[in-house]
Amino acid sequence: MIELPGDENFMREALRHAQKANEAGEVPVGAVIVQAGKIIARAHNQVELLKDATAHAEMLALTQAEAAVGDWRLAECDLYVTKEPCAMCAGALVHTRIRRVIFGCTDPAAGAAGSVMNLLQMPVLNHRCDIASGVLQEECATILQDFFRKRREEQNARIKGFASRGGAED
Repeated sequence: MIELPGDENFMREALRHAQKANEAGEVPVGAVIVQAGKIIARAHNQVELLKDATAHAEMLALTQAEAAVGDWRLAECDLYVTKEPCAMCAGALVHTRIRRVIFGCTDPAAGAAGSVMNLLQMPVLNHRCDIASGVLQEECATILQDFFRKRREEQNARIKGFASRGGAED
Protein backbone atom coordinates (compact mmCIF):
# COMPACT_ATOMS: atom_id res chain seq x y z
CA MET A 1 0.00 0.00 0.00
CA ILE A 2 1.30 3.43 -0.92
CA GLU A 3 -0.17 6.02 1.42
CA LEU A 4 0.48 9.65 0.55
CA PRO A 5 0.41 12.62 2.91
CA GLY A 6 -3.17 13.73 3.33
CA ASP A 7 -4.75 10.31 2.74
CA GLU A 8 -5.98 10.13 6.33
CA ASN A 9 -7.37 13.68 6.19
CA PHE A 10 -9.32 12.99 3.01
CA MET A 11 -10.54 9.66 4.43
CA ARG A 12 -11.78 11.48 7.55
CA GLU A 13 -13.90 13.65 5.26
CA ALA A 14 -15.25 10.50 3.59
CA LEU A 15 -16.04 9.14 7.08
CA ARG A 16 -17.99 12.32 7.88
CA HIS A 17 -20.13 11.61 4.83
CA ALA A 18 -20.50 7.96 5.83
CA GLN A 19 -21.89 9.23 9.13
CA LYS A 20 -24.43 11.36 7.22
CA ALA A 21 -25.54 8.20 5.40
CA ASN A 22 -25.78 6.39 8.73
CA GLU A 23 -27.96 9.13 10.21
CA ALA A 24 -30.25 8.88 7.17
CA GLY A 25 -30.62 5.11 7.55
CA GLU A 26 -28.45 4.39 4.51
CA VAL A 27 -25.55 1.94 4.44
CA PRO A 28 -22.80 4.20 5.84
CA VAL A 29 -20.40 4.70 2.97
CA GLY A 30 -18.90 8.07 2.16
CA ALA A 31 -16.68 9.24 -0.69
CA VAL A 32 -14.70 12.29 -1.70
CA ILE A 33 -12.86 13.05 -4.92
CA VAL A 34 -9.69 15.11 -4.82
CA GLN A 35 -7.94 16.98 -7.62
CA ALA A 36 -4.66 18.82 -7.06
CA GLY A 37 -5.01 18.44 -3.28
CA LYS A 38 -8.53 19.92 -3.14
CA ILE A 39 -11.85 18.18 -2.61
CA ILE A 40 -14.04 18.68 -5.69
CA ALA A 41 -16.82 16.21 -4.79
CA ARG A 42 -18.39 14.76 -1.63
CA ALA A 43 -21.14 12.18 -1.36
CA HIS A 44 -22.66 9.41 0.69
CA ASN A 45 -24.95 6.50 -0.12
CA GLN A 46 -28.48 7.62 -1.01
CA VAL A 47 -29.94 4.40 -2.39
CA GLU A 48 -33.01 4.42 -0.11
CA LEU A 49 -33.64 8.17 -0.32
CA LEU A 50 -33.47 8.29 -4.10
CA LYS A 51 -34.95 4.78 -4.63
CA ASP A 52 -32.01 4.22 -6.98
CA ALA A 53 -29.76 1.16 -6.77
CA THR A 54 -26.98 3.13 -8.48
CA ALA A 55 -26.92 5.92 -5.86
CA HIS A 56 -23.74 4.65 -4.20
CA ALA A 57 -21.42 7.24 -2.69
CA GLU A 58 -18.83 6.66 -5.42
CA MET A 59 -21.32 7.09 -8.27
CA LEU A 60 -22.75 10.31 -6.82
CA ALA A 61 -19.25 11.68 -6.19
CA LEU A 62 -18.23 10.86 -9.77
CA THR A 63 -21.18 12.84 -11.14
CA GLN A 64 -20.26 15.84 -8.97
CA ALA A 65 -16.59 15.64 -9.96
CA GLU A 66 -17.43 15.44 -13.66
CA ALA A 67 -19.48 18.60 -13.28
CA ALA A 68 -16.68 20.34 -11.36
CA VAL A 69 -14.05 19.39 -13.95
CA GLY A 70 -16.32 19.91 -16.95
CA ASP A 71 -15.46 16.53 -18.43
CA TRP A 72 -16.26 12.87 -17.82
CA ARG A 73 -12.54 12.07 -17.77
CA LEU A 74 -11.15 12.33 -14.25
CA ALA A 75 -7.55 11.25 -14.94
CA GLU A 76 -6.05 13.75 -12.49
CA CYS A 77 -8.42 12.83 -9.66
CA ASP A 78 -8.26 10.48 -6.68
CA LEU A 79 -11.24 8.84 -4.96
CA TYR A 80 -11.35 8.27 -1.20
CA VAL A 81 -14.10 5.90 -0.10
CA THR A 82 -14.74 4.26 3.25
CA LYS A 83 -15.48 0.78 1.81
CA GLU A 84 -13.98 -1.12 -1.10
CA PRO A 85 -15.94 -0.35 -4.28
CA CYS A 86 -18.41 -2.88 -5.72
CA ALA A 87 -18.27 -4.04 -9.35
CA MET A 88 -20.63 -1.29 -10.54
CA CYS A 89 -18.59 1.46 -8.92
CA ALA A 90 -15.25 -0.07 -9.94
CA GLY A 91 -16.42 -0.19 -13.55
CA ALA A 92 -17.38 3.48 -13.42
CA LEU A 93 -14.04 4.38 -11.82
CA VAL A 94 -12.15 2.67 -14.64
CA HIS A 95 -14.40 4.27 -17.25
CA THR A 96 -13.83 7.78 -15.85
CA ARG A 97 -10.10 7.06 -15.61
CA ILE A 98 -9.77 7.90 -11.92
CA ARG A 99 -6.05 7.94 -11.16
CA ARG A 100 -6.07 6.47 -7.65
CA VAL A 101 -8.64 4.70 -5.46
CA ILE A 102 -8.04 4.83 -1.72
CA PHE A 103 -10.41 2.86 0.48
CA GLY A 104 -10.74 2.16 4.17
CA CYS A 105 -12.04 -1.35 4.67
CA THR A 106 -12.38 -4.31 2.38
CA ASP A 107 -15.67 -5.86 1.29
CA PRO A 108 -15.05 -9.64 1.33
CA ALA A 109 -18.55 -10.30 -0.08
CA ALA A 110 -18.59 -7.94 -3.07
CA GLY A 111 -15.33 -5.98 -3.25
CA ALA A 112 -14.09 -5.31 -6.77
CA ALA A 113 -10.72 -3.78 -5.86
CA GLY A 114 -9.06 -7.03 -4.83
CA SER A 115 -11.31 -8.86 -2.38
CA VAL A 116 -13.59 -10.79 -4.74
CA MET A 117 -12.13 -9.49 -7.99
CA ASN A 118 -9.99 -6.59 -9.11
CA LEU A 119 -11.75 -4.66 -11.86
CA LEU A 120 -9.63 -1.60 -11.13
CA GLN A 121 -6.50 -3.25 -12.49
CA MET A 122 -7.71 -5.69 -15.14
CA PRO A 123 -5.14 -5.82 -17.94
CA VAL A 124 -7.81 -6.14 -20.65
CA LEU A 125 -9.45 -2.81 -19.75
CA ASN A 126 -8.32 0.52 -21.20
CA HIS A 127 -7.35 2.01 -17.83
CA ARG A 128 -6.01 0.80 -14.52
CA CYS A 129 -6.34 2.68 -11.23
CA ASP A 130 -3.68 2.71 -8.55
CA ILE A 131 -5.09 1.29 -5.31
CA ALA A 132 -4.36 2.01 -1.65
CA SER A 133 -6.34 0.15 1.01
CA GLY A 134 -6.56 0.13 4.77
CA VAL A 135 -6.56 3.91 5.32
CA LEU A 136 -8.39 4.40 8.64
CA GLN A 137 -9.50 0.79 8.23
CA GLU A 138 -10.73 0.33 11.79
CA GLU A 139 -12.92 3.44 11.78
CA CYS A 140 -14.32 2.60 8.35
CA ALA A 141 -15.11 -0.99 9.36
CA THR A 142 -16.62 0.00 12.72
CA ILE A 143 -19.27 2.32 11.28
CA LEU A 144 -20.41 -0.44 8.90
CA GLN A 145 -20.35 -3.15 11.58
CA ASP A 146 -22.35 -0.98 13.98
CA PHE A 147 -24.91 -0.18 11.28
CA PHE A 148 -25.49 -3.82 10.35
CA ARG A 149 -25.50 -4.95 14.00
CA LYS A 150 -28.24 -2.41 14.75
CA ARG A 151 -30.17 -3.49 11.66
CA ARG A 152 -30.00 -7.17 12.74
CA GLU A 153 -31.16 -6.25 16.26
CA GLU A 154 -34.13 -4.32 14.86
CA GLN A 155 -35.02 -7.23 12.57
CA ASN A 156 -34.81 -9.71 15.47
CA ALA A 157 -37.04 -7.46 17.59
CA ARG A 158 -39.64 -7.33 14.81
CA ILE A 159 -39.55 -11.11 14.48
CA LYS A 160 -39.95 -11.57 18.26
CA GLY A 161 -42.81 -9.05 18.31
CA PHE A 162 -44.51 -10.87 15.46
CA ALA A 163 -44.11 -14.23 17.20
CA SER A 164 -45.35 -12.88 20.56
CA ARG A 165 -48.57 -11.82 18.86
CA GLY A 166 -49.03 -15.36 17.69
CA GLY A 167 -47.94 -14.50 14.18
CA ALA A 168 -50.90 -12.16 13.74
CA GLU A 169 -50.49 -8.88 11.89
CA ASP A 170 -51.45 -5.67 13.72
